[in-house]
Amino acid sequence: MLTVHHLENSRSHRLLWLLEELEVPYQVKLYKRDAKTSLAPAELKNIHPLGKAPVITDGDRVIAESGAIIEYLVDTYGQGRLVPAAGSEEFLRYRYWMHYAEGTLMPLLVMTLLFNRVERAPLIVRPIAKAISAQVRKAYLGPNLEANIGFLESELAHSTWLAGDELSAADIQMSFPVEALMVRASQNGAALPNLTAYMARIQARPAYARAVEKGGPLTLLS
Repeated sequence: MLTVHHLENSRSHRLLWLLEELEVPYQVKLYKRDAKTSLAPAELKNIHPLGKAPVITDGDRVIAESGAIIEYLVDTYGQGRLVPAAGSEEFLRYRYWMHYAEGTLMPLLVMTLLFNRVERAPLIVRPIAKAISAQVRKAYLGPNLEANIGFLESELAHSTWLAGDELSAADIQMSFPVEALMVRASQNGAALPNLTAYMARIQARPAYARAVEKGGPLTLLS
């Protein structure tokens, strides 16, 4: 049986959505985050040495990393669904967004989360921590996040989904970082009509709703 080792409120939510879209039978093994550290529990190391989600088991196979898992699932169970035709312009866009999600956008969001925590350092060092964080945000994080938000908003002005007019696995790969990005953008009062409509289309899909029912909602924090 195909099993998704699902860490609550994490990137592995995408795999549940993908499997629901593909209507592939699977089971969910849910793992809770540590209440103090928010990290994955040690028991995930029994599945994969790094002890992180997402990870799936399919028979004797253990597969980690979101992009690798998504490609495995569409190759093994997709029967041509959710992937544009090879050699098409849509396929080139599909491949780009599959890599952009974790190669460009997620590192910026993870760094933002880390600096949010740095700013909550013990009182004795908090002023120094905040000063360093402010410099990093001003010189690097802020400009890069703004550039990527503008880029995504512009790209979604040209098509319904990121790779074209049909939903693809690249949209599923992109869903987690975009949702996290939108949480932060909404807190800053940003007006992003194309990204807002895109997230509404994602969340309106019945398969997405079923994934939430099985894995729990994403309560993404800034």
